[in-house]
Amino acid sequence: MYRSGAVMAWNVFKFCTALRGLGSIMILLVLGVVGVSYYAVVLSIYGPALTSGGLDSFIALAVLILFHTLLVMLLWSYFSVVLTDPGGVPPNYRSIVDEERGDVDRLTGSEFSSLTTSEPTNARIRYCRKCNNIKPPRCHHCSVCGRCVLKMDHHCVWVVNCVGALNYKYFLLFLFYTLLETTLVTLSLLPYFITFFSDGEIAGSPSTLATTFLAFVLNLAFALSVFGFLIMHASLVSGNTTTIEAYEKKTSPKWRYDLGRKRNFEQVFGTVERYWFIPAYSEEDLRRMPALQGLEYPSKPDLDSQEF
Repeated sequence: MYRSGAVMAWNVFKFCTALRGLGSIMILLVLGVVGVSYYAVVLSIYGPALTSGGLDSFIALAVLILFHTLLVMLLWSYFSVVLTDPGGVPPNYRSIVDEERGDVDRLTGSEFSSLTTSEPTNARIRYCRKCNNIKPPRCHHCSVCGRCVLKMDHHCVWVVNCVGALNYKYFLLFLFYTLLETTLVTLSLLPYFITFFSDGEIAGSPSTLATTFLAFVLNLAFALSVFGFLIMHASLVSGNTTTIEAYEKKTSPKWRYDLGRKRNFEQVFGTVERYWFIPAYSEEDLRRMPALQGLEYPSKPDLDSQEF
């Protein structure tokens, strides 16, 4: 695929090595924002309002239930992304490719012996010069992690991990629940934020007022930024592509892995509906959908010659 020198000169991915220095600081930052929000919403405002009686107590109870429910889902999704390996090239992948090309005997006793890649036997084998290994379809080398990642989307500083085949769904759910939670906090604190700049009196110490103000500003900022990011990834999922692939195929009108919106969605979230909103997959999907393992992807036969 042809790309001009000007486009190559602005390849933003070459700057990713600078992300190594952030480390676990970003995890602490996320937990810090959660802590500030919890203090403002639960401990300062709506927790005490439970004992006020009447409509205020009912509203406070509803806000607290929704807040804690979304918080649990947000943290579950977040740490699923942080702690889940995005997927690496298995040690015996070279042998699998050789087997399919008729160069070695069939493997036995290997968990990957039944897998086939979506690369046709007459396609060019992709090779990583940094890892000195064959790359599976849709696999890319991460300069931050120092290895090839299956169906790599990007290296995310907020989760201190690569987002790839095995944790992309968890990342999307993290964005989804972050948007809902930050929107809830923003709306819940909005009346107090407005009063803060009016002549009305606000109960509480200066530190409490400052924390409430900070929580509102942080959650509003995150809600707006995550909304845009989530819209972008929703578009990527609908086309069954990744951030890197979208950058690489910007001049190509057709995409070999675009199977239609419904199947594209299932390639990320699975087919069992009750698992769509939790960071997990059903055993049935893991067993019968190779795409969830990151090595094999259904594609359009007439576009199998695409090399990225």
